[in-house]
Formats: sequence, structure tokens, C-alpha cells
Amino acid sequence: MKLIAYLVDDEPLALDRLNRLLEKTGHVEIAGSTTDPESALDFLSRHPVDVLFLDIQMPGLTGFELLARLERQPAVVFTTAYDQYALKAFEVNSIDYLLKPIDPKQLDRALMKLEQLRGTPKPAPDMHLLLEQLAAGLRKSDPDYPDKIASRIGERVCFVELRRVTHFYAQDKLTYAVAAGKSHCVDHSISELERKLDPKRFIRIHRATLLNTDWVKEVAPLFAGSYVVKLNDEKSTELTVARDRVRDLKTRLGW
Repeated sequence: MKLIAYLVDDEPLALDRLNRLLEKTGHVEIAGSTTDPESALDFLSRHPVDVLFLDIQMPGLTGFELLARLERQPAVVFTTAYDQYALKAFEVNSIDYLLKPIDPKQLDRALMKLEQLRGTPKPAPDMHLLLEQLAAGLRKSDPDYPDKIASRIGERVCFVELRRVTHFYAQDKLTYAVAAGKSHCVDHSISELERKLDPKRFIRIHRATLLNTDWVKEVAPLFAGSYVVKLNDEKSTELTVARDRVRDLKTRLGW
């Protein structure tokens, strides 16, 4: 009998990837998925599921806040890009914790645990208090931004230090991180990266470009109010700044 699952993640690309991975296993029936935590709350309040695959850090409601508002606590597998939430995730009796981009082998491990734990008692009612405390702590604490980003090459995953990334760019529906002149494909859109990375370091200068300001060497005018950023890398890379992004860049760089 297949596991009935519901998926919640504010990143559409991550949600689509998890959908594909779960369908490929043949052991899971996906009851639904959403990028909106409020929609998830409405669905889960009316439809019991075997397992909830849940991101933690989301706008509107965090994963902990969503769970705290549910009367029935489903089995939970947390999915997130930030490994600093691992300990908190296990404090709420989650079945497993999957770091994005999700590795199929780790997903299989989580599904095996779910099968083994089917029919076991659900968390006690006082779990709601713990969830509320964790949610409050997550809201109050300063954001702990990642210092690495994952890049998948076939079945292999490598991690690139963000301090080495000069910029991110989107091309042909894919996103790349550039470090030491080499492009690394990542499972995030430019908009998602803009929300999740340290805003003191990364700034969007074009709809398809996210810049690491630590690598800026100089900024020069082009035409019609646009500018070009020259990077302090081996190639002296030049990146165009869109006119509507110039003011934000000036503020960030203090010029």
C-alpha cells in the first residue's frame, strides 16, 4: 500500500524535483503539493496524510508554525537548504531531515523509516507547545545564512563556498554559480537565491544576475542610465546592471 504524501516548499523548482523523485520510487501517492503554507494548512486540516514533506524557512508561515496549527500531527520529513535547522527538526519527532538538493538515496532512507514506523502512535498533545516555542525562536533569531551551496553533477553533489562565488546567472531555464571562473549548476532560481542568501553580500543587479558585492572592483556607466560592474576575478568579468537596479546597488556600495 502506497504512502499518502503532501509536499510543502516555497521554492517551485525544489517542489517539482521532489515530486519527480517521489513518483519515481513507486511507493508514494502524492495527495497534493503547494508553495503556499496557508494553502497547505487548509488542505491538511481536512485531509489526513501519511507523511508531510515540509520546508522549514518559508515566508508567511515557517514549517514549525504550520505544524503548530495542525490538530492532527502527521509524520514529517523536513526538507531544507539550511543544515542548522537539523537539531530543531528532530526535536519535533520528525522522521528524517533531507538537505536540498535532495539525494535520491537519502529520500529512499526516509521512505524506509516511514514504512517501518507506520501505525506507531502520533506525537503527544504537548508537542504543540514545543512547536510554538521553536517557531517563536526561529522568528526571533537572526537569520543564519548558508556559507556553501550545493551543485549536482550527475549522481555527485559538490559544495561551493559562497565567499568564492562572484555571481549567479540564469540561462536556458537553469541557474549557475560562478566561482574561480567556472560555472556550477544549482537547484535554485535567481529569485529564490535572492531571498535565501545574505542580503549584505548578494544583490540582484539584473533579472538574471545576482552579484556578490565582495568581488566588485569598479562600476562604470554605459548608456541610458545603465551601468557595468567589473569584477576582481581572473577574467575581469563585466556584468550589466539594469537601470531599475542601479539605485539599490549605489546604496549597497555607498557611492
